Amino acid sequence: VQLQASGGGLVQAGGSLRLSCAWATSGRTFSSYAVAWFRRAPGKEREFVAAFRWSGGSTRYTDSVKGRFAISRDNAKNTVYLQMNGLKPEDTAGYYCAARVGWSVYYTSSASYGYWGRGTLVTVSS
Repeated sequence: VQLQASGGGLVQAGGSLRLSCAWATSGRTFSSYAVAWFRRAPGKEREFVAAFRWSGGSTRYTDSVKGRFAISRDNAKNTVYLQMNGLKPEDTAGYYCAARVGWSVYYTSSASYGYWGRGTLVTVSS
């Protein structure tokens, strides 16, 4: 599985960004996978942000982003998006997309995901 995140940048507090995660897999079909976004702020551990079940579209969000972030997909482009609205300085972090086979709302630890892409940096100024 290969994943490539993009779309990060510098934005003022209250602004929006949309991150993209283009991914590809060989062997298993896309429907077998869940794709998630994690982030790591400076000096902090990596934390779960949101996850998406490719088959059926189930989602899971961490509490701090509920109502502000939305995860979605484009089947034709094999891409998962993270729409981030109402950004806050505390959202500043490197954002990473990850994938795993299988879905559960309990798969929120980074150790649960075996496939990772390179991150994209989001900086929110106050």
